[in-house]
Amino acid sequence: MPDRLPGGDAEIIVASPGWRRAIPDVERLAARAVGVAGGAGSVRLESDRAVKRLNFLYRGRNKPTNVLTFPPAGPGLGGDIVLALETLRREARAAGRPIRHHFAHLLVHGALHLRGADHECAGDARRMEMREARLLARLRIPNPWKPR
Repeated sequence: MPDRLPGGDAEIIVASPGWRRAIPDVERLAARAVGVAGGAGSVRLESDRAVKRLNFLYRGRNKPTNVLTFPPAGPGLGGDIVLALETLRREARAAGRPIRHHFAHLLVHGALHLRGADHECAGDARRMEMREARLLARLRIPNPWKPR
């Protein structure tokens, strides 16, 4: 059974043990990142293989993705965020960012989606990016949208 740690209102589930090697304090950082963005019901830290399966089941896309969000099952409940370790690691390396910064960014991003934020059109995308940057600053994580 995966380890569980309550994180604010989010349950942190470390389903893939590689997460602890990649980010030693992964549960604490997950709880903080989701907390600053308004919370979630759960955060599930998975492998690419598991996320690929979920992505196919729920979105019809047969490939892993960095983050999946699932809306709350009912009023007053938090939704769920699922992250894929290998995809997140590749993206962080390609962007030249520490994995823990990319991890926190994707959790903030997912939590904002659960609150109704979206990035389908340019204006919404810009507003969401600005919100992410403000929330990440509270965690002392640099703005991921600012060129290096």
